[in-house]
Order: sequence, then structure tokens, then C-alpha cells
Amino acid sequence: MKHRNLLLPGITIMILAFMIITSACSSLSDYNWPQFRGPDANMIASGAGLPTEWGDDMNVAWTHELEGEGWASPVIWGNRVFVSTVVAEKINKPGEGEEENQDLYKNDVYRWMLSCVDLSTGEEIWKKVVRQGNPRIRKHANTNYAGETPVVDGERIYVSLGMNGLYCFDLDGELLWEKDLGAYETQNGWGTGSSPLLYEGKLYIQRDNEEHSFLVALNPENGEEIWRVDREEKTNYSTPFIWKNSERTELVTGGLRARSYDPATGELLWELQMDGRYNIPGPVATKDLLFIGNAGFRDIPGTFAAVKAGAEGDITPDSVSLTSEGLAWYNADAPTGNPSPLLYEGLLYLLSSRGGDLSCLDVATGEIVYQEKVEGVGACWASPWAQGDKIFFTDEKGVTKVIRAGRDFELLHENRLDDRFWASMATTGEAYIFKGDKKLYCIKK
Repeated sequence: MKHRNLLLPGITIMILAFMIITSACSSLSDYNWPQFRGPDANMIASGAGLPTEWGDDMNVAWTHELEGEGWASPVIWGNRVFVSTVVAEKINKPGEGEEENQDLYKNDVYRWMLSCVDLSTGEEIWKKVVRQGNPRIRKHANTNYAGETPVVDGERIYVSLGMNGLYCFDLDGELLWEKDLGAYETQNGWGTGSSPLLYEGKLYIQRDNEEHSFLVALNPENGEEIWRVDREEKTNYSTPFIWKNSERTELVTGGLRARSYDPATGELLWELQMDGRYNIPGPVATKDLLFIGNAGFRDIPGTFAAVKAGAEGDITPDSVSLTSEGLAWYNADAPTGNPSPLLYEGLLYLLSSRGGDLSCLDVATGEIVYQEKVEGVGACWASPWAQGDKIFFTDEKGVTKVIRAGRDFELLHENRLDDRFWASMATTGEAYIFKGDKKLYCIKK
């Protein structure tokens, strides 16, 4: 009898321990950040324990020195952070008195890297050379060859190097397959920025360029092509978006014409003439409306539209009334910038590329709730995000402005990190991961 009394508490403790471990693992998996802009591609950070203030000497749990450069954002699965960079090993420059040679880049040598970092400590778990050799297309002096954010699914991580190939690794860094989707010139050598998207057993790649644009669905297990559609577009940068709406699930792509496809077959569902100048920002959505826009430039205004669930065919609005059956509203002179819009609690937040202009729009009508100029803001490339009752956005100088969420503008404070930031943040339930030019930063209370 005494023996049984001793066993029962022990069994109870084991059961409780198992429940705690299981709960902790479930909680951890709930906060995976597997792709660009997060699990739902909406930049909403749901962790209640996230800090609201940080700096170089405040709430920095660890930093990790980066090898190389790149605009790709970090992604997180479990206790691992993955980041893609590129290292310039040999750059050929014209000799003194020689003219610039457009083909000189073909003799340059780069090393593309994929690194895996421990989320708890910032220590390197492994680092792999994805590709080493000559670039397949030229690039502008102000960009780099590592613009696409990887996507991870718990078994494999998929790394797009743009025109330099597509690669799949397991989570221990072993190469599983690679695929060549062709190399095509991009506008002004600005390269590619569209990140891979994974959904229900298909890996989607949007490859818009100056020569041969297309959208392709691949088998993530082996890289084999499932379907492909050609696109009448030139160079674009936004990432495809899965819209699970009240009518169906759609695969939405940006461009001068926004288009929606059946993700299973590639069948075109609807298209919308968007205009603007650059398709860089990605869409956001509710169950009934999809919000999509293009950035403007100088004397070319941006555009922004709200597409209804179930739209069919060409839903381009009438040029006079700016209405169509497939649209809830359309703004032909929108304050859309390069950062993707943020949808939060019935409001849309649009951040300008330069100047610190922040616009808040009503979701139902598209009417501007407020427009404010936030002082002391540099160029903005990273997407803004929401957490709790606050809106955050980071400029390239490492200044993060913190705004009160809601219909009344209120600047709360700012945070600073001494680095250069183009990549959008990633987050867990209790920490932010920022990727600067020099380092990864883990921001945690």
C-alpha cells in the first residue's frame, strides 16, 4: 500500500511534466514566423510579452554578426532563425581611364550563404554555401543579390536567389534539391525581390522581369513543376499572397495589373489595372475584402483598391466613376509607398517610402482618417507591424517610431539601433528579430 502511494505522486508528476512540455512546444510552434511578413503575411505580432522599448543598450538579448549583405528578412521555426546573405568575393572594376563595361559583372564572384542561428542564444548552429560563382544578371550599384526571404515549413527551407537559382535544404542544412528557373534581366539592374510562397503542398514563385515573366507552382518535395502561367508584366517585386476569403481561396499577385489565380491550377480568376509606378508592397485582406496597391514615384501617383470576395473577370474600374462590380472602392491617387500596408482593427496604415508620411484609411470606405508627417524619419523599406494597441515602423537608419493604434494619431516614442535596416522584422511570442546590414538583433524583455 505504501508502495502504491509512492508511485501515484510520481506518476502524477510525470504526467504534469509531460503536459507542461507539450504545452511549451505547442506554444513555441504557435509563434513560428515561416515566411515574409509572418504566418499570415500580415505583420501582426501576437505575443503579449514583446517589448515596446529597445535600444543598443536596452532589451537586446543578443546580437549575431552577419557575413555578407542582403535585404532578405529572417524567418523562424521553433528555436531556429534562418537568414540568407551574399558575400562579394571578387568584384571587377574598370581600370583607370577605361569606360564602364556592362559585361564586367560576368567575371565577378559571389558566395550565397544560408545561416541557421539559435533563437535562445544567437549562436550559429550551421552555415551553408548555397551557391558560389558568377552572377547570372547584372545588378545596380545600390542593391545586392540577396533580396528574397526564404520560406520554411518545419521539414525543409526554400531559398530563392532570384535569377541565380532556387534551392531546398533540410533543417540541418543538407541540400535536397535545386532548380534553375532561368535568368532574365530586371529593370535598371534592380534585381528581384519576390519571395517564395508555400501553401498546401505547392511552392509558388513569381518571376517578373524585363524579358519573360511567369508564375510557377512547384512540388516542394522535389522541385518538379506542377503548373506555369505566363504574365504580361515587366519587373515587379511583391510576393504572391494567399487570400482565404468567404467565397474561395485565391493566389493573388501584384503588378501594373493585379491578378488572382486558382492556387490549384493557375486559372485566372480576376484582373485589375492598378497603374502606379512600382509593384513593391504586398496585399492584406479580410474574409470579404482584399486591399492591394502600387507605389507611386515623383509625378506618378500611387494606387490602392479594395477587391470584393468572389470577383470575376476584368474588374478595372470605370475611369470616370472609379467603380466596378468587383471593387468596394478604388483610390487612383493613394499615398501608397514601398512598405506593404498594415491592416489592423478595421483600419489600414500606409507608410510612404520617404518623408515619414503615415496615412490611416477606413477599411470599409477607403476614406482617409488621418494623414500625419512623422518627423525624423529616413527612407522606409521594411513593412510596419502591429502589436497590442501600438503600430511600429522602422526606417533604414534603425529608428522605430511607435504610434498609438486607432483613429486618432498619437506618437508615443521612438527606439534606435545603430545599423542600417531594409529587411522586415520577424517575431516570436516574446522576442523580435531584426536584420541589419551588420548584425541580427534579438530584442527581448
